[in-house]
Amino acid sequence: MSMEHASMRIIEGYAHGGTDLAADEVWAVEAHLEACRVCRDRLSAAVGAGVPAVASLVDTVWSGLEPQLAVTATMPRGRRWSAPLSRWMTPTMVPWLAMVVGVTLLALLLDLSDTGSGEVSLVLLLAPVLPVLGVAASWSRGLDPAYELTASVPRAGLYLVLRRTASVLGVVVPLLLVGGWATGVMVAQWLLPCLAFTSTTLALGGVVGVTRAAVVLSAVWACVVVAPTLATSRTTFALQTGGLPTWGLILAIGIGVVIARRGAYTVLGAHR
Repeated sequence: MSMEHASMRIIEGYAHGGTDLAADEVWAVEAHLEACRVCRDRLSAAVGAGVPAVASLVDTVWSGLEPQLAVTATMPRGRRWSAPLSRWMTPTMVPWLAMVVGVTLLALLLDLSDTGSGEVSLVLLLAPVLPVLGVAASWSRGLDPAYELTASVPRAGLYLVLRRTASVLGVVVPLLLVGGWATGVMVAQWLLPCLAFTSTTLALGGVVGVTRAAVVLSAVWACVVVAPTLATSRTTFALQTGGLPTWGLILAIGIGVVIARRGAYTVLGAHR
């Protein structure tokens, strides 16, 4: 495709079922058609001229739908306003984000009341896995009733993965910022592990699925860091300032893997 419009080769190939096009070309033209009326009109003309059977089927379907559309109530204005929000998150994310907020506030309350775990900050201890829980919920097959539909749309690749991840971080990071300030924890001390854990989840998610990756990494964190830290009541090296360069390296590697394997997120398995 050119920078502005799809070529006639791609338009005609897509009109004939896309069997002669590469998978990335099919995905690209479908994403382009969402926002380009000119190419949609060109596709309609190509279908009418080259695939009369499809054009006839479309006309038949439209003739049946048109009378129903004329008497169908329009979408309430409030729902129209919520449409842009649906591009960033799903309704199933709301209770999970509420749970994350509740866990963070509880950890902060325990830290401030000195009833936590000695010198260990519970906010710092939970910061890396809190966004991962929201990301896992946003891609869970069992929680999202529209999972198959969402995973099959043209923009269900890395574009949508990053949008939903950003929506989770947009809720969690400001909350952790307040918690870190209240408990005196340095910003980099919780922010780097938080972002590194999230990027690693996405990187591993391109192989085994985002939800599975989140569950595995959360379990590893609980066994390797949380349990020993609570048992000894001492902050592990992984959460001390000396471990920040390592977290920075993990973050860079995770981002690099996500970019290098960006095509993997268009596969249905990445949404498991």
